[in-house]
Amino acid sequence: MPSSVLPLPKTISPNYLFLSESLMATVFVPSSKASSASSFSVHQPTSLPRLAPLSETTMEESVDHAHAIITKWDTKSPASLFQENRKEGREFLKCVKDLRSAMHFFLTQKWASGNLVLAQQLMQIAMKRLEKEFFQILSANRDRLDPDSVKSSLSWRSSSSDDDLASDDDDDEINAAGESITQVERVSALAMYDLKAIADCMIGCGYGKECVKIYKIIRKSIVDEGLYRIGIERKSSSSSQISKLSLQDLSHKIKHWVGAATIAVKTLFNGERILCDHVFSASDSITESSFTEITKEGAKNLFRFPELVSRTKRLSPEKIFCFLDLHEAISNLLPEIESIFSFESDSAVRLQVSSSLLKLSEAVTATLSEFESAVQKNSSKTLVTGGGIHPLTESSMNYISSLADYDGALSEILGDLPVPAQSPFPESYFDSPKSMDNPPSAVAVRLAWLILVLLCRLDGKAELYKDVSLSYLFLANNLHFVLEKVCTTKLRYILREEWIFKHETKVKQYSANYEVMGWSKVFSSLPDSNSNAPAMSPEDVKEWFMRFNIAFEEAYRKQTSWVVQDGKLRDEMKVSIAKKLVPAYAEFYEKNIGMLRGERNLEVLLRFSPDDLGNYLSDLFHGPSISGSSTSSSSSSQTIHRK
Repeated sequence: MPSSVLPLPKTISPNYLFLSESLMATVFVPSSKASSASSFSVHQPTSLPRLAPLSETTMEESVDHAHAIITKWDTKSPASLFQENRKEGREFLKCVKDLRSAMHFFLTQKWASGNLVLAQQLMQIAMKRLEKEFFQILSANRDRLDPDSVKSSLSWRSSSSDDDLASDDDDDEINAAGESITQVERVSALAMYDLKAIADCMIGCGYGKECVKIYKIIRKSIVDEGLYRIGIERKSSSSSQISKLSLQDLSHKIKHWVGAATIAVKTLFNGERILCDHVFSASDSITESSFTEITKEGAKNLFRFPELVSRTKRLSPEKIFCFLDLHEAISNLLPEIESIFSFESDSAVRLQVSSSLLKLSEAVTATLSEFESAVQKNSSKTLVTGGGIHPLTESSMNYISSLADYDGALSEILGDLPVPAQSPFPESYFDSPKSMDNPPSAVAVRLAWLILVLLCRLDGKAELYKDVSLSYLFLANNLHFVLEKVCTTKLRYILREEWIFKHETKVKQYSANYEVMGWSKVFSSLPDSNSNAPAMSPEDVKEWFMRFNIAFEEAYRKQTSWVVQDGKLRDEMKVSIAKKLVPAYAEFYEKNIGMLRGERNLEVLLRFSPDDLGNYLSDLFHGPSISGSSTSSSSSSQTIHRK
């Protein structure tokens, strides 16, 4: 809606001449492109390229044309210049550009002080109008200026120069691109284009301070609101408040933070950086100051949370996964954080991120030490029935295998370094010298050490068993459990095949030791099958059968309550015993049974047939609930149970 027309002065008064002198001395001092927004104490238009000689008539015509357009759209006009008539909006900006050129020309002409003052008045009216338009566009597009809706517009619409503003094809270009973008993206593209055009114009005319002030106020409120919507409160919880949370509540809070941080970095802060870079491409320093002031407070508050979590006083072993989740999340976002917050003035944000990572690393290493100490100090003397899996073995290996899932974060924390020369590892628990061309990682060293600490503690617990054979069975069971956990988790790829092979050999050694200590008396109760051995009398045969019966019954009765939880290991141990025992007994049985045909109470002497031994051995290692349950044993089995 047109406003009242500002009349042109017909004569130049002394006051105009005085004002002209002042304007020449102060107002139109050129400034560099990158001048800071905070430096605009007076309105300083940027320096113009050297102009070719222009006629007085041309300049006056430019002022007359600018007068008509600018006064039509002064600040009293309620209509929106850029929303209602985009072509006239471009014309308005071109008039301002021409007016600026005219003012530069009038500065060189002493007679033109009146024209200069009029041009300055028009410029002030134009800047007020553009300031209003800038505010309206920002306010009307609060929900549309995000990276998801502007990304496509930036891919086809490059940054516009002042010359582009004069083009009549901008709408056609955007409309053509509209076939491949959504309506929201199209509106965002137009808004970004208009904001940049206005910002370029105002900064070029020395009114950047007013432009930046509006931008900072509106965009900061949008960023703060966005953070609030994703659950990031302006006032962070204190470390003491976080310490009071249960592990479940803390884990839930961390999971929420990880999701919120991802949205904040990839969408909110990234979108603001994209918009700042685009709108204020005319001034790097304005871009930096605007982005920093808008995002600094929210970003520091966001990235302070992990540091507060790491400072919790009660370090339970389970909390390490909270620390690792946070460390992993920040590490994954770090390249984007460093790219988005790359300005020098963003150093406080980067320092906060670094501080959080450092504190989390310290918390992880401290918690690992706490876990190691807890394993070493486990003083429980409760014996596991039947030499089965100790609760410490199960809980520790579940913990260590879960740590292996965080090998990336642990590698960053522990440092991916070769094994130190003074390693606490016995060589048998680690890689041999032949493998030093491909040394283990720092994560492998640390996790293998924790397993070694566990195995050493289990050695101490094995000594609590009074029966030595049961001690070896306990060690075989628990080391086999450790191996199964390693082979079925990511630990396999961290600790490598050689570590696994050496510990498999150790399990076989424990099993062999159990067999020797648990069954040697039974094996020795049978005579040597050497063909050169002297022939035995019936009395000798009876003695050998009775000796075998006593030894086997004792071993069987004692070991029926023992357990081997892994089916494969259980079968291997049974087969090993059976291969040594059953053939030797069968040979002795078949060779000497004829001597005892006329004996009274023959069933007492021949309590076990060769087939019975296999049936009895099949009952072993199932634990107390299976003991004596064999249904295929002969009636002699009832004798052994009665005894």
